[in-house]
Amino acid sequence: MNHNSQPTQDLRKYASEKASRFTESVIREMSRIATAHKAINLAQGFPDFPASDEIKEAAVKAILENHNQYAITWGTKSLRDAIAKKNKRDYNLDIDPEKQITVCCGSTEGMVATLLATINPGDEVIIFQPFYENYGPDAILCGATPKYVQLHPPTFSFNQEELIAAFSERTRAIIINTPNNPTGKVFNREELDLIAKLCIQYDVLAITDEIYEHIIYDEIKHIPLSTLPGMADRTITINSISKTYSVTGWRIGYVIASPEISQSIRKMHDFLTVGAAAPLQEAAAHAMGFAATYYEKLVDFYSHRRDFMLKELAAIGFECIRPDGAYYIMADIASFGWKNDIDFARYLAEKVGVAVVPGSSFYQENANDKHRFIRFCFCKQLATLEAAVERLQKLR
Repeated sequence: MNHNSQPTQDLRKYASEKASRFTESVIREMSRIATAHKAINLAQGFPDFPASDEIKEAAVKAILENHNQYAITWGTKSLRDAIAKKNKRDYNLDIDPEKQITVCCGSTEGMVATLLATINPGDEVIIFQPFYENYGPDAILCGATPKYVQLHPPTFSFNQEELIAAFSERTRAIIINTPNNPTGKVFNREELDLIAKLCIQYDVLAITDEIYEHIIYDEIKHIPLSTLPGMADRTITINSISKTYSVTGWRIGYVIASPEISQSIRKMHDFLTVGAAAPLQEAAAHAMGFAATYYEKLVDFYSHRRDFMLKELAAIGFECIRPDGAYYIMADIASFGWKNDIDFARYLAEKVGVAVVPGSSFYQENANDKHRFIRFCFCKQLATLEAAVERLQKLR
């Protein structure tokens, strides 16, 4: 059949109401713009350097040893055991690998599976903003209403009264991302204590995204919310090997929850993706046994890049907010005279040759500070960052 001969139709009418309520990923869009204009990509948070030989060799070994068929839907036993052992080692958490861990196709799928498993249409989900751009659409896909609480620069702390006011009888869950993307904020004990108190008071689930747990600077400590009194069973922890082991393309994430909640998450995961790549799960299990020196070197590696970018961006004229964790820098664009972060980001990619993410993609429509920031990522080779700085000096 020649489809060109058919009458012209507006096929947009077939898009669902849910699909119309959010846009495509701005981060991934900026990567495409970077490619089109041969810009240096400091937008999307993936390393441009190789992962360790040891984790790559473990993946090759797993393939050659024929770990190439379906794994158990909720994760290979070796990986679940390794996740449980790592959490005992790092946080003294006792987790049952048979009943409390679900391995997913990245933390992105882990978040969707978790929300589908726990949220009902009409529920409210509290989300701190600026937020990782997936959280709002994820809540909408579940039929929930996102309720946003502002993180205020320059510390990106929340106002206690604003958070308290966000909780109600309709609140089903709160999403906490610490260390935070895009701000680099690490939630402190006082902030987590208040969140825990409110979750217990209103019988609310806490869903924590802790993917940057090992990328923290200046001797600051990551505190898993699940370690706080009364929070072990009501916290759902989402994590991934992507950032810690520099394998963002492997898509190996996991969710830790109580046995009862894990049952629901596993059902959702099963029908979303069936399972994550079997040989890569074996390699991930091996990586989780890396010595403490691996994580120390990781922090040193990113600390050097953070400090380099903070110094150079300030010299160019950006007002940067110093991140305590993750590998992003939020930079105020006011001094350059641009009032719209999207226009400025496109200008940087198309004319200057450096791609960044406009900060508005991390905020709801009517938020304060929506167009004030752009986000740089620094998970790159030092030569890449130096080349980007050289191009950005055109702004002086």
